[in-house]
Amino acid sequence: MSSIYHTPVLLQSVIGYLNIKKGEKYIDATLGGGGHGIEIVRKGGKVLGIDVDEESVGYVGRKWKVETGSWKLVRGNFKDLGEIARSNGFKKVSGIIFDLGVSSHQLETEERGFSFQKDAPLDMRMNSSADEQAVTAADLINGLTRKELYELFTKLGEEQFAGPISDSIIGARQIKPIATTGQLAKAVGDVYKKYHMKRGKINPATKVFQALRMAVNDELNNLRQALPQALDLLLPGGLPWRIELLKILPKNSRHWS
Repeated sequence: MSSIYHTPVLLQSVIGYLNIKKGEKYIDATLGGGGHGIEIVRKGGKVLGIDVDEESVGYVGRKWKVETGSWKLVRGNFKDLGEIARSNGFKKVSGIIFDLGVSSHQLETEERGFSFQKDAPLDMRMNSSADEQAVTAADLINGLTRKELYELFTKLGEEQFAGPISDSIIGARQIKPIATTGQLAKAVGDVYKKYHMKRGKINPATKVFQALRMAVNDELNNLRQALPQALDLLLPGGLPWRIELLKILPKNSRHWS
């Protein structure tokens, strides 16, 4: 299991935009490895860090010595942002960070099933200690109808070959259940080979994996619930910062600016 969390890509841009003030409160709604939070603390701010992943909360607690008083860490989902903030004394804050998507640590932890780089169980649950009954990517891939797969890959992945890929998955799982990332990546890759399509440096399975991860973790609905709560928590002049590398999120949260 990987224990490395890399420095956030836009760290300095985010910190500069928030214009951290000493003694003021900030929320990192997607804690990860604590990269944003520790920079805020170093500049004198107080941070409430939230993450659904128990591994993340534990890692930050150990690495950044949160018992200093400048941090509060909570394992939870940002869809409950308002309740979590108020119960931890962050009723009004000067800035909130949403760093959306999967972390480098999660990608590099094979057993989490987020990456197609190595063959691993097809899981994709953000919560590393989720109940065994929680839906996994394998459950969706093997349980959804052809129409449901098509809609999933189209709406959350914007995959141009959603139809043929759905057919490929249906065919593959009729022979053997798709249980690993490698099996799924092959089912997708076979379609691209058939149509002689290339996507440069981006793996053909990228958008399918994105769509599955978002569905397994109900990311869009969680974000829709979180945004109004975030606006209520911000002080006049307070700033939200949303980071994402996907096109689908802005289309589904247009009221966020």
